[in-house]
Amino acid sequence: MAFEALGDRLGRIFKKIRGQSTLTEKNMDDMLVEVKKALLEADVNYDVVNGFIDEVRTEAVGQKVLDKVSPGDMVVKIVHDKMEALLGSGDNDICFRLDGKPTVIMMVGLQGTGKTTSAAKLANLFQAKNHKKVLLAALDIYRPAAIDQLTNLGLKCDPVVPTYSDRTGTLPPQIALAAYKKALAEGFDIVILDTAGRLEIDEKLMQELKDVQATVNVDETLLTVDALIGQNATNVALTFSKEIKITGLIMTKLDGDSRGGAALSIKKLTGIPIKYAGTGEKMADLENFYPDRMADRILGMGDIVSLVEEAQAKLDEKQAEKTSRRMMQGQFDLTDMLSMMKQMNKLGPVGKIIRMMPGAPTLTDEQAEQADRVLKRTEVIISSMTRDERKRPEIIKANRKIRIANGAGATPKEVNQVLQSYDMMKDKMKMMKNNPYLMKKMLGR
Repeated sequence: MAFEALGDRLGRIFKKIRGQSTLTEKNMDDMLVEVKKALLEADVNYDVVNGFIDEVRTEAVGQKVLDKVSPGDMVVKIVHDKMEALLGSGDNDICFRLDGKPTVIMMVGLQGTGKTTSAAKLANLFQAKNHKKVLLAALDIYRPAAIDQLTNLGLKCDPVVPTYSDRTGTLPPQIALAAYKKALAEGFDIVILDTAGRLEIDEKLMQELKDVQATVNVDETLLTVDALIGQNATNVALTFSKEIKITGLIMTKLDGDSRGGAALSIKKLTGIPIKYAGTGEKMADLENFYPDRMADRILGMGDIVSLVEEAQAKLDEKQAEKTSRRMMQGQFDLTDMLSMMKQMNKLGPVGKIIRMMPGAPTLTDEQAEQADRVLKRTEVIISSMTRDERKRPEIIKANRKIRIANGAGATPKEVNQVLQSYDMMKDKMKMMKNNPYLMKKMLGR
């Protein structure tokens, strides 16, 4: 995930400064030198880094609090606030029209940046989070199968998002207008225009985008940039913004860039806010970009707000309440454990969940993948059991273990490990039940 290396490095730096009894100008300068190195290694623009360090130093000295507060707390607070500003502090969400007309969003970008996929992911997000009725419009009439790609991606949304297209040779501006009229007549809240991309920015591409904007009242123009191209993403944004008005950025592949310097540089250098971030391959792997929450993640504070929002959107609340109630009543069995596993899977990879939890240990990619494998294997093994075995695990002896293992493509040893994990969880549930304080704490009372 983006910023992992930077977060780890900053965590070590802040741990060291927290070990100081007081914060002097010398140890603060030493710390800032290390922060500067960490940011540069994360591929943050050199000028941006220098400005950031100067601002942190100025505020720390200007507040005259060097010997009045905990050194670590003061430094982390200042660095957090400056990093949030660097990422583009404030509300970066889309402003939807309130006059009953469809909000028109035009997607632009170079080929290979994930523009078409992001268009469908954005439609899926608007449906799930904002409860909007969305229409996709295929304006890329040049790339082979581009229309089919967008249509198929729309079918993968939940619920399905329809795609308007025209294969008769009609030009993109007229296709956009026809899609808008359809949306207006049929009560769609949003129209997302997926425009053509190019391998490089050229005059023909820009003129077509200008023609679309002139034909249809475009409310938002979102540029997709690839996080993996590093600081070149800034150059792409600057070039596009010189020709057409860009209201926001979608940074794709942010899950695959351990440095993430582009995200920390691009707002400062272009003035264009990052509004959405692509964090995976699935349709649900596009999220609002919140600068304050991202600053929290980078500085090891987690992102519990996003985790709660994701849980509310994806988890089965009734099933979760039922499982929790059974746990507190001491009725926890393997069926409940299976239910918990399935609920966790809905939230995504284990590594992603842990990264969003404040104070949680950092997992390497290998450790996160191993945790996901164990979770999936556990689910398969429990699913291989009979209903009676899940209800009464104590009846699972040698012969049953062999049968369960064969059905799950596992080994009896792995079945034993699942049963041992279950016993440990059950013991913890008993501790909760016998300790009213722990129960209240767990239930948030």
